[in-house]
Order: sequence, then C-alpha cells, then structure tokens
Amino acid sequence: MKKRYFKYLLFFNLFIFVVGCKSNQSLIKETKKTSTLNWVGTWATAQMLVEPNNMPPAPGLTDNTLRQIIRVSIGGKQMRLRFSNIFSDQPTVLKSVSIANVVEGAVIDGKSQKTLSFNGNAGITMNPEQQVFSDAFDFALQPGQLLAITIHYGATSQKTSGHPGSRTTSYILEGDQLNNVDFAGAIKTDHWYSIMEVDVIAPKESATIVCLGNSITDGRGSGTNKQNRWTDILSARLLADKSTANIGVLNLGIGGNCVVRGGLGPTALNRFDRDVLYQAGAKWLVLLEGINDIGGIKRAEDAPVRAQELIDAYKVMIDKAHAKGIKVYGCTILPFAKSFYDAPFKQEARDIVNAWIRNKTSGFDAVIDFDKAMVSEPGSKTILSNMHDNDFLHPNELGYKRMGDMIDLELFK
Repeated sequence: MKKRYFKYLLFFNLFIFVVGCKSNQSLIKETKKTSTLNWVGTWATAQMLVEPNNMPPAPGLTDNTLRQIIRVSIGGKQMRLRFSNIFSDQPTVLKSVSIANVVEGAVIDGKSQKTLSFNGNAGITMNPEQQVFSDAFDFALQPGQLLAITIHYGATSQKTSGHPGSRTTSYILEGDQLNNVDFAGAIKTDHWYSIMEVDVIAPKESATIVCLGNSITDGRGSGTNKQNRWTDILSARLLADKSTANIGVLNLGIGGNCVVRGGLGPTALNRFDRDVLYQAGAKWLVLLEGINDIGGIKRAEDAPVRAQELIDAYKVMIDKAHAKGIKVYGCTILPFAKSFYDAPFKQEARDIVNAWIRNKTSGFDAVIDFDKAMVSEPGSKTILSNMHDNDFLHPNELGYKRMGDMIDLELFK
C-alpha cells in the first residue's frame, strides 16, 4: 500500500514539475515577447501658445468638434495619443476623441473609427499647463498613412495650446459631430490645436528621429496638405528602405523659432527636454536652428557674440542628448543672401556658426550640410534660384525635396 502511495506521489510530483516547467517557459516567452516591444514616436508637433491671429475661427472649439489630419511615419498595431494644454491658463475638456483612416479631405472611413479612452473614461479634463496620454488601444496603423483625429470639446481655455504651422487643413463643426463621417460644411483652418504626439508599440530595434528646428523644418514654402516638408521626404525614403523601415521621423519645427532668445514659441533651449528628450524611442536628433537668432542681430559688433551664444547653446543640447544616448547630427544654416535677413555682419555670424558645425571637434556625431546642398554655387551665399519660396530664405517644394533627398540614410542604420 505504501509503495503504491509513493508511486502515485512520485507521478503526481513529476506531473506538477512538467506543468510548472511548461508554465515557466510560457511566462518566460511572454516576458521576452513583452520586453522586445517598446513605445516609439511616429508623429509629433511642437507646442506653443497660439497667437491671436491663429486662433480657431468661429464657431470656435468650445462645445464643438474639431477634425485634424496628420501623416504618421512608422506603423503599428497598438498606439496612444498625447494631448496638450501646456500653454493654457484654464482647463480644456476633451469630452470624446476618436481616430480613423482618411478617405479624402475631412472624410473618414467610418468602419476604421476608434474611440479613445483616458484612464478608462470617455473623456478627460486637461488642467492648465498639463499634457495627457490616452489609454493604449489596438489600431492597424499603416506606415506613412494619413490619420484623422476628431475631438469633441467641452469648455476650452481662452489661451490655446497648439501648433499654428500645420501646413494641413483642420475642420470645425458645431456640436457633437464625433461620428460624422464626411464633415460636410465644416469651417476650415490650417492650424493644429491640442494634439501633440502619436506613439506606437514597435519592435525593440525600432526608433525615431527628432528634427528640431524653425520654419524651414516646420515647412514654410511646402505645399498645404501635400505632406512634403523635408522631414516628410526623409520619412518616405526611410520607409521605402527595408533596413530603415522601422525608423520614425518627428517634426518639432516652429516657424520663427530662436535657439537662445526671442522669436516665436519657447526657444529651442527652453523646449529641448519636452520636444527632444521626452520623445518616445528617440535615438537621433537632427538639429537645424539658428537663422532667426542671426537674423535678429541689430549691430555688427554683436555678430560674433551671437554666433558664440549659438555655439554654446548647441553644446548644451549635444551634451543633454548624449546623456540620454541620443546621437546628434548638426545641420549647417542655409544661404540667405538677398533675403530680408541679409547683412554683411549677419553673414559673418552664419560663417562662424557653420564653420564650427563642420569642425570635427564640435561634438556633433555627424554633419548634414544643407548649406552646401542648397547654395547656388561654391563660394556663394545665395540659395539656388529655383529652390526658394520667392524670398531667398525659405525653400520651396523643390527645395524641400532636395533637402530630404540629400540626407544619407546610412546615418540611421
């Protein structure tokens, strides 16, 4: 009897051991599977206090519905969105939010529409100076696709956080129109409000490029609703190459932005942590900033001082990025002779800054020489005649394509 008991006990323990091993193996596989996935930014836009002339047109946002269109970079099967009330002094209520695939213009594919939640709730109140994430949700986001983000607002702050230089049309309808597919009769405005970031769950080898800059990164001179900024051109090239198809591109340009002081929006130094270091999956920084600092120089004796201020600011940004494991690629400042910024002492400042950027001791991990790519001829300080937006400063659509095409993809492999 005792032998039979021990025999059964032996088999029982063996059974438990085998089942336990299989369970542990499953747990290990699941843990391993989870650990190989991470959040990576596929789209973002830099936040600022929207100026009075760029505020939402009537009927406004309060108690109404806004549909905004974005172009993402990499795709994914699970995602989350981030919303901003950062520069507002009153609460802003998001009553409900959805995303959907775009058919054309403001028209969405209703079958693809997905309603978001916030901590399990349908909506959320964003407090002043606050930013919020939606809950993660399943969605088959395709690389490079257009995505519609529709927000039904409650009360909104009089001071609005957003991004005026969207180069993309947004649409406003009165009342709750969250599930309105075609948005017929909507009021149009070429600005973004409240939306800040889209992240996807991606394989561990995925990462994203943060492009920090001013209007030339923001895309002034590119085509409205054409998604053809130089960052868009770069993104399309990365997606088309199998070895870089897992790399996102985030455009954090602000028109009129400065590095050190003045300009529109917070300076590059002041917004650096939020717009660069806190981006999900950031592995590279492409830095093209400084022309507005140089353009703002008033006196010839201030030119070398401003150039050194820019260089010192670049060093701060390089060090902060490197401390987070982010490689930094410095971009030379484009030619601007014959533009409204042109003056001999301002050209002197640009020469000092560009020479430092190109110097191997600068601290940049690589140089993207936009100046060399866009100058009319060697030794000139004028942009190519067919590459600017009739102001000898901002590239046109052809110029942005040239910029996006000249970047070496090997920098991201």
